[in-house]
Amino acid sequence: MRPRTAWQALSHAPLSFPLTGWPWRTAAYLLSGVVFGAVAGGVLLALTALGLVTLVPLLAVALSGILVARVERQRLRLVDPEPVPDPHRAPHAPGARAWLATRLRETATWRELGFTAVSLTALWWMDVLVLAFALVLPVLLMLSPVDDPGAWPWLVIGVCLLPAAPYTIAAWAGARATLARLMLMPRDGELGRELTEVRASRARIVDAFDAERRRIERDLHDGAQQRLVSVGVMLGMAQLDAEPGSPVARRLAAAREEVGVAVGELRELSRGVHPAALTDHGLAAAVENLTARSVLPVAVDIRLPHRPSAGVESAAYFVIAEALANAAKHSGATGVGVRGRLHADLLVLSVRDDGVGGADPARGGGLVGLADRVAAADGRLRLSSPAGGPTLVQVEIPCR
Repeated sequence: MRPRTAWQALSHAPLSFPLTGWPWRTAAYLLSGVVFGAVAGGVLLALTALGLVTLVPLLAVALSGILVARVERQRLRLVDPEPVPDPHRAPHAPGARAWLATRLRETATWRELGFTAVSLTALWWMDVLVLAFALVLPVLLMLSPVDDPGAWPWLVIGVCLLPAAPYTIAAWAGARATLARLMLMPRDGELGRELTEVRASRARIVDAFDAERRRIERDLHDGAQQRLVSVGVMLGMAQLDAEPGSPVARRLAAAREEVGVAVGELRELSRGVHPAALTDHGLAAAVENLTARSVLPVAVDIRLPHRPSAGVESAAYFVIAEALANAAKHSGATGVGVRGRLHADLLVLSVRDDGVGGADPARGGGLVGLADRVAAADGRLRLSSPAGGPTLVQVEIPCR
């Protein structure tokens, strides 16, 4: 799986991390923060000084967070390509006065001003210190023998410290980016009433659909399936009363066999609608039952400290079922691995097969339905399927 953020790259492949482009990107993120912070700090100090004489510079200081936040959103893409939405709404009327009135009334404007203050008073200094400790200090130590040949031990220390620079820079850059994202991410109230209502409506539809699936499964299991089983028993009793080898006995045996086939098909149908094991025993047990019927050997590694909500479990189960079906139909794989972990409030699932690869959602099919199901749960799907394989489907579903 290709890492999405600097922290993911650092945790997934720590030994090869210095050989990737991430150390350069994280260093560029911190260095650009130092340069921009120095310029912005100087300008804001000048405006504040002028503001003691006239009101206009103080108004510019109050609105400066908008520009700083906009630059920070662009810089964040160096360490996390996922864009941060702009929380500002369009002015209610054209013109500078309407724009100014709208911005001064928004809580996002003042939160961005607070982020600017935190950046200049704390984060900027940390950027400087991390870069100095990770890069400048080892270089100075390595140059010590130039003026004093007897200081060669400092050269050894500098050489030992320099390889740690990519890890130090990436660790701080990831932490800084996470803090910036949390402060600049739009709040639910800033996303707009319509978008909030759409999300709530989608959640209600998904919950209602899952509840209906469970009701249909119970009706099939407790109603039609039990009736067919009773019919099979009565046919068996009638077969005992018929003369062995007679036409009636043969027809009763054929009818009983057909009833058994119908019960099996109905059982498979009820599992497809909503497996009872998912409701009774949770995701891991339901996936184990699912993979036991798979035509491919499947290694299941799902370890969750507690059960997620019913909606999350249902979405996760059917995502895995669809991914396994796609692997069996199209991948030509000889084996599949399913892994699931719960990280804080995020359920992370991955389905990996050793097939020929080349899966492309643009061609439609099961991948589009799988992506739609994940999106309905407010989750995220990532696909890695180079030609020649392997194919990795990773899904992240929030457990709020």
